[in-house]
Amino acid sequence: MTDVAMLDKQITGLESLEFGAARIRVDDKKIINCRADLNQLVPFKYEWSWDKYLKACANHWMPTEINMSADIALWKNPNDLTLDEREIIERNLGFFSTADSLVANNLVLAVYRHITNPECRQYLLRQAFEEALHTHAYQYVIESLGMDEAKIFNMYREIPAVSTKAAWALTYTESLSDPNFTTGTPENDQRLLRDLIAFYVIFEGIFFYVGFTQVLSMGRRNKMVGTAEQFQYILRDESMHLNFGIDVINQIKIENPHLWTLSFQEEIINMIKAGVELEYQYAIDTMPRGILGLNASMFKEYLQFIANRRFLQIGLSEQYPGVTNPFPWMSEMIDLKKEKNFFETRVTEYQTGGALMWEEEDHK
Repeated sequence: MTDVAMLDKQITGLESLEFGAARIRVDDKKIINCRADLNQLVPFKYEWSWDKYLKACANHWMPTEINMSADIALWKNPNDLTLDEREIIERNLGFFSTADSLVANNLVLAVYRHITNPECRQYLLRQAFEEALHTHAYQYVIESLGMDEAKIFNMYREIPAVSTKAAWALTYTESLSDPNFTTGTPENDQRLLRDLIAFYVIFEGIFFYVGFTQVLSMGRRNKMVGTAEQFQYILRDESMHLNFGIDVINQIKIENPHLWTLSFQEEIINMIKAGVELEYQYAIDTMPRGILGLNASMFKEYLQFIANRRFLQIGLSEQYPGVTNPFPWMSEMIDLKKEKNFFETRVTEYQTGGALMWEEEDHK
């Protein structure tokens, strides 16, 4: 079959066995539009992807291992939490319980099909499991606290602050999940790259940060400590997802420089800026009066600070000059580059499969 003809056929890894075919060479591998056998994991071309898979496996955890007794007692006492504090917990559980399901569906039904590299697919399989684990964690918190499960899980269809972000994300899966969509043309390859940026850089790299900051801030005040610890585990996983996504995006750019046009860059800049505004509105909607030493206006600068880092990570210039991080305690958790276990609770110590020192990378 000619290369031109192959471009019209989506390579999935389920093609008929070609007996007697030549062995795979490293140079045959590509992130997208690869025509080599996708079932052959080695030889590795992207060692960074396999390394991230191994690190993710070494950081395995389960939600039920976290003690929720203090949270249950606090939640059941009507005088121990303010109405605003309760709303923050509920709204974030409502958003995140849906968000990780959206990401998992996107990975399994869309992204995996178009990433044509087996070591990257290996990490995507691990990431999909972790997204399921995160949804499990939110369900476990909701069940432990005796919340109205139907109310929390349906917030993305009832509460505008939650619904808006979920609806935004869904627009970036429509074409990729279309069974007739294939890569192989500049237009479709750009669409895949755009959607990867939407999910990794914006959805996981910006949309999660208001909620993480709010819940972890409660944990720092010795409130909802079990829930905060769940979020710490999840934050660690999501940080690794972001690292992986940034590497995939940049590798696609390296292998397909014709996609990274000036007009496409401008489109991406505007998309990220729109994501910042959506997340800022979420901050306003979830804490209109300000609590926990936080207020919505502080989040505007924080989100711009994070967005500047995201721009740089994918080769674009900063768009918000002069902004700084208003939450230095969050810097200690996720922004500073240092070789150490970086949580201060049991999260720092829990590991399986070896003594992994989890390193905060440049991608945070």
